[in-house]
Amino acid sequence: MNGSEVVAAEPSAVGIPEQKSSARKAPSVLADFLFRKTTAAVAFLVAITLVAIMVSLVDEGWKALHTFGWHFFVTSTWDPVSNQFGAVVFIAGTLISSLIAMVIAVPVSFGIALFISELSPRWLRGPISAAIELLAAIPSIIYGMWGLLVFAPWFANVEPWITDHLGAIPGLGVLFQGPPMGIGMLTAGIVLAIMVIPFISSIMRDVFMITPPALKESAYALGSTTWEVARYVVLPFTRTAVTGGIFLGLGRALGETMAVTFIIGNANNLQASLLMPGSSIASVIANEFTEATSDLYRSSLLALGLILFLITFIVLVLAKLLLLRLDSNARGARP
Repeated sequence: MNGSEVVAAEPSAVGIPEQKSSARKAPSVLADFLFRKTTAAVAFLVAITLVAIMVSLVDEGWKALHTFGWHFFVTSTWDPVSNQFGAVVFIAGTLISSLIAMVIAVPVSFGIALFISELSPRWLRGPISAAIELLAAIPSIIYGMWGLLVFAPWFANVEPWITDHLGAIPGLGVLFQGPPMGIGMLTAGIVLAIMVIPFISSIMRDVFMITPPALKESAYALGSTTWEVARYVVLPFTRTAVTGGIFLGLGRALGETMAVTFIIGNANNLQASLLMPGSSIASVIANEFTEATSDLYRSSLLALGLILFLITFIVLVLAKLLLLRLDSNARGARP
């Protein structure tokens, strides 16, 4: 073989791998294109579904909103017989029960996550984490039945002590005065707290576990206690994720239906005491939707659904803005 034959053979030898590479790239490019378009379509489908739900709620609840106007949001009257409806009792019940739940659930979840990530022996982390996560899998109606049949009778025996001790506090005592019935706003808040603890604590545990060990070990080497490490090292490093987990739990508490329906008391009036029965938006819809015989009655219930939708949406927007602010501050603090 002379030199010209070698030179002539080189282009064909080089061209074969190039053709095979192009053949392999073609399916890959097509798959990437299809994947990108499919995920975009799914994302838009979620957004369209969200807008469609809101539009349908506005359309169905418009009759009540048009009939009562802004009075619908500030009136406590709920009388299906005379077709007089107001939402303030249910709005207050939803917000108060969710606030009680978060006041209880956030510190408890923080303690659970801190124990699992910093204090618990390695062999105990798995069982505790599994037990916490199993609580999230329990259906809400089971929580409601447990709250009504087990927790409420026990809590009725505790309420006299609460009235005697907390009810005597000037100013705040009115919140803890009432007959020992077991069911009520405080009971609903406690059960809601038990329901949202698994969500918040699981997120806190996961983000605490991924905190760089070098940061914590450096703080311990300087003589910091476990609490100081959690307060000044772990929380600043994970505050964005922790805040997101708290708002996730709040969203769950706001929309809870069956458990609250069982134990809140379903009283369509506004009471100052947390020991008295109340009602929430989700519970009144669950209780009365099948009884809504008139168009105005049904429209009022759907207007309540729209209010709950807007409350949840506002909470999520505030959470997003807060997370963006925390992330921006964290980036600005970096050298």
